[in-house]
Amino acid sequence: MSTPTAPATAEPANLGLIARFPEEWEAEFAAWGEPKYRARQLFRWLLRRGEFEPSQMSDLAIGLRERLRSAGLRTPAEVAHVKRSSDGTRKLLLALSDGGQVECVLIPMTRLDADADASAAVEDETEASEPAERTKVTLCISTQFGCAMGCKFCASGRAGLLRGLKAAEIVAQVLISRRYLEPDEDIKNLVFMGMGEPLHHYDETARALRLLMHPEGLGMSPRRITVSTVGLVPGIRRLGRDFDGKMGLAISLHAPNDEVRSRIMPMNERYPIAELMQALRDYPLPKRRRVTIEYTLMDAVNDQPEHAEELARLLRGVPVKVNLIPMNPVDGSGFKAPSPGRVAEFQQILSNAGYSCFVRTRRGDEVDAACGQLALSRDIITLKRPSPPAQ
Repeated sequence: MSTPTAPATAEPANLGLIARFPEEWEAEFAAWGEPKYRARQLFRWLLRRGEFEPSQMSDLAIGLRERLRSAGLRTPAEVAHVKRSSDGTRKLLLALSDGGQVECVLIPMTRLDADADASAAVEDETEASEPAERTKVTLCISTQFGCAMGCKFCASGRAGLLRGLKAAEIVAQVLISRRYLEPDEDIKNLVFMGMGEPLHHYDETARALRLLMHPEGLGMSPRRITVSTVGLVPGIRRLGRDFDGKMGLAISLHAPNDEVRSRIMPMNERYPIAELMQALRDYPLPKRRRVTIEYTLMDAVNDQPEHAEELARLLRGVPVKVNLIPMNPVDGSGFKAPSPGRVAEFQQILSNAGYSCFVRTRRGDEVDAACGQLALSRDIITLKRPSPPAQ
């Protein structure tokens, strides 16, 4: 896939400004001699309307707008390219202010998508007041420029980790993506499943989550947000503690035992399956909520009937639903999807064992926007590596 390189930016955005909460702006404005209510006006411009250009903030005094501009307030990302699949999926390539690039994906949901969606809210939150004609969209966002996890079947980490995204760059993906919705569409579910490992730089991910949920911003429900991880146990425990288990959790498991998992997911050597499963048992899930288990089926690797039976035993006693993902094409991975018959057999074994088990509908693969396909293109890889931010 060839994509344009990031446009040059004369001045990098001051990302910390966009990631401030109203209370933090109040303290800053007090030092500037501005009234406290201006802080909430600004926060709503940024986090509800997605407006990053001070000159457009019409209810702020001109002098304040000029001061915000001088302080470095501007968009943290620009859309460099958009690819649309025939199924309505849209992949946005965002150019960051330092020359980095990340991808996020808008996915219109069908009924089958809703059944298998990783968002924990789909199964237990009804919104009867919503107009039936509105199309619900899931947005898949990235948290890192590259990835350090090294999963053998995923394209995102081919170039390694260049840097983690700041909270402003994570939130901006949501705010900017809204501009590419159709008139009848709404973003209803948000999944942290794009490029990178969300729990690898926890503080920025957590700040982004709190910004997205703030009632004076987008006001997203944690029931509509899912954080996916390869199994970073300390991060799972911290996420459960900090958000009282209300945040949706998805685990990229992909194998029922350490031998297979370590071969395809190097991080398993550090946090083996037994330790991961204990973290899931301890996760403070509210009643009627379940952890989503993501399991990519790879031909002759993890797709045998004995693997399904072992997986059923492994998950016993943990409130889960299982999403099976036939391997999407990834150049150079050496892996391929099993036959449809093998996928159906695997699903049937888990269903017979009492699990809710769905096969993920392939969406966006023709524009390399399906699971495991978000990647740094050759053009992006040749960019100079930016200095990593302080963690």
